[in-house]
Amino acid sequence: MHKPTVETAALREHILTYARTRMGYDVPPLDRPQSLEWLTAHAGQTITEDGLGGMRALGVFADVLAPATISTDHPGYLSFIPTAPTEASTLFDLVVSASSIYGGSWLEGSGAVYAENQVLSWLASEVGLPDTAGGLFVQGGTLGNLSALVAARHTARLKRETDGLPMPARWKFVCSAEAHSSLKAAAAVMDVDIVKARVDSEGRLHGSAVEEALETAGDGVFAIVATAGTTNFGIVDDLDGVGEVAKRHGYWYHIDGAYGLAGILAPSTRELFAGSERADSFIVDPHKWLFAPFDACALVYRNPELARAAHTQHGEYLDTLTQRDEWNPSDYAYNLTRRVRGLPLWFSLATHGTRAYSEAVEANIQLAHRIAAEIRRRPHLSLVREPVLSVVVFEREGWTADDYERWSAKLLDEQVAFVVPSSHGGRPNTRFAIVNPETSYELLIQILDSME
Repeated sequence: MHKPTVETAALREHILTYARTRMGYDVPPLDRPQSLEWLTAHAGQTITEDGLGGMRALGVFADVLAPATISTDHPGYLSFIPTAPTEASTLFDLVVSASSIYGGSWLEGSGAVYAENQVLSWLASEVGLPDTAGGLFVQGGTLGNLSALVAARHTARLKRETDGLPMPARWKFVCSAEAHSSLKAAAAVMDVDIVKARVDSEGRLHGSAVEEALETAGDGVFAIVATAGTTNFGIVDDLDGVGEVAKRHGYWYHIDGAYGLAGILAPSTRELFAGSERADSFIVDPHKWLFAPFDACALVYRNPELARAAHTQHGEYLDTLTQRDEWNPSDYAYNLTRRVRGLPLWFSLATHGTRAYSEAVEANIQLAHRIAAEIRRRPHLSLVREPVLSVVVFEREGWTADDYERWSAKLLDEQVAFVVPSSHGGRPNTRFAIVNPETSYELLIQILDSME
């Protein structure tokens, strides 16, 4: 708001010092949430007419707000899907924030978009899409899935118009009963229906089940969605079988790989992703298992022109962008203004190389299987399902939901780990989501020992 002064220069140094301190921890503080009453008492009203001043505001954040926020990069953060950004990606996130780069158009951000596109090309190559594939980085998997499905429906509409066919009474897409909640949210926003296909005893969706669902779906199907690594269990659907059905019937094939598609980089699990090359679109979240900071979802299309036709916004002030034959990321998803959120991942990949990523993902998978073997060995513990990728779901014999809650709270109070209760089929359980290379076998053993 003002030109730099002596005061702002001093504040800049204090903020950079705070960032250095935070990044310099061998193990970051786990910390814990606080109640609204506690925060009100300790932070008070921070937005005032005259302002607190930068130093005081930084103090409120460092001393009150930050300790009331759980560190998702802590090795003991094993709930939901953690994040574990490399130091290189975190450092470059600072650079992105300091650089005031607009990432919506080639005209304004060509250098940054060029770098982002190299990452997207690498991901497309790993999946097996052609060199002409492309996309962009959006906020997260929810927006990525929504944008892909909007492109799929738009493509289906255009085809019906071209073929002279009537529009259906209701549009719909097919996905598994264990698909992510974001698909339900996308259906609500788009006002379309979901046709849920049955899964096998291991939670996988197969092509035969999709065929069954299509027989009862009726008119209006525009896409089939498979999951490459469910959030709850890490289950990878039969991507090849589902994709074959989608292609045979002429439907858009989308793969939700927000968490698990990164497993394609690991030699031990790469074969699970056979058939992903059939996809018309896919997503994968670098902030989940590609060691990037929040927030970033890579959305990639086989034929980006279909997405551009669906998503390009038109306005007089935008004509100078839309009339150019250039790659404008904002044309490929439900967004316009966008941060170049793919740059931290680009910098980390450029720094470390792709082999380091493959080795890190493989190490997470091997750790998951090692701790699963230990769970099998303990008579009072049992696996809910065998781990596929890096998520391990298990039960403690005789425990109720309240027992899991007390145990989870004690772990957090003691600053050991953040492991929340979960459930499946009406039975309480808990789970390890292992995506942090700093998560050790010894820490996981300590957590299991606490369940004695």
